Amino acid sequence: MSGLSSIEQAAVEHVAQAPMLARTEAWTAINSGTRNLAGLATIAEALADNFSALPGHLALVDPAPAESVTSDGRVESIGHGRHLHLAVRPDAPVQMLLTGHMDTVFGADHPFQTGRWLDDGRFNAPGAADMKGGLALMLAALEAVEASPVAAQLGYEVLINSDEETGSFSSRALIEGAARGKVAALTYEPALPDGTLAGARGGTGNFSLVVHGRSAHAGRNPEEGRNALVAAAALAVRLAETKTAGLAVNPARIDGGGPNNVVPDLAILRVNFRPRDEWSIAIAKAALEKAASDVMASHDVRVEVHGSFNRPPKPIDPGAERLFGLVRDAGSDLGIPVAWKDTGGVCDGNNIAACGVPVVDTMGARGGSIHSAEEFLIPESLPERAALSAVTILRIANGAFA
Repeated sequence: MSGLSSIEQAAVEHVAQAPMLARTEAWTAINSGTRNLAGLATIAEALADNFSALPGHLALVDPAPAESVTSDGRVESIGHGRHLHLAVRPDAPVQMLLTGHMDTVFGADHPFQTGRWLDDGRFNAPGAADMKGGLALMLAALEAVEASPVAAQLGYEVLINSDEETGSFSSRALIEGAARGKVAALTYEPALPDGTLAGARGGTGNFSLVVHGRSAHAGRNPEEGRNALVAAAALAVRLAETKTAGLAVNPARIDGGGPNNVVPDLAILRVNFRPRDEWSIAIAKAALEKAASDVMASHDVRVEVHGSFNRPPKPIDPGAERLFGLVRDAGSDLGIPVAWKDTGGVCDGNNIAACGVPVVDTMGARGGSIHSAEEFLIPESLPERAALSAVTILRIANGAFA
């Protein structure tokens, strides 16, 4: 660690004493699936209690309205938990954004509810890597920064949302507002087990296509019916055929249908697009419009299109390259190899980058098998990655990313 300043060395020693593992164990014991509003309320209060150790103004912010298409074609409001927002020294000369999420993919009735230690020393628990371990090391890094003489130069916002796993629909505006004017951002999604970070990311768009047909008796007068299920299937085939090298298309589900002797008058097609760039989004939008128009004409049905491209692609632009370089150099001085590679996954880093703010979005713990009951955290990565964050933040505060 010969490349570290005395202030940075003190920060590394500070994070080593932080109770990151104990916090992670306590937080993973709270089920906070995105739709478990009671569990989200509990974890939000626990996080607020811990993050209140930092200076500034902390609030639990009500979610923005969000809608979903039900399996019977209705558009209805869906509830979300509150989001944690902390603003520290908004008038400081250097401003950063740090983000994470408190929700997991494991609902209140999911069998994966408790943590356990594996024989190889890994911690297997819901949200251990994604991302309660990341939240613990984020807090430890900020506590170390606050203990340093550099703290007065740095202002920052912390945003921990409750709906990242389902698209951040009730927190997107909050994220975009917090990103405004920031020199850089760090997001605490997990790194790969070997520490590799995510580089460029594709985008994502989720759509529900509601097909309205006409019911009729399947034996007596089927010609008077308009089969919504068949029309939805035609939509699925047409959209699947629009995939390109830069656009993955996944028709994922069709809801609808009923008794065998009734021509179904309603079906809902769920489809996901993964565009590599903005041009691919334009292709997908045109494909959606054409497929809906063609199927309405050929099947004599009505199609309603609901959804959006809620996370734009995140390229590695010159600003992101510089920020990755700064993180790499901090890692080198800590004896931590830092590499990154492109990924097809998405996160709130996509939305931050779309605001023109350079972001490294996998600053969290090393772990793997996320979104499954085999999810694991590598516990020794907590002080390692907290040190990486602390040194990165201190260097940004000192003007290394001006």
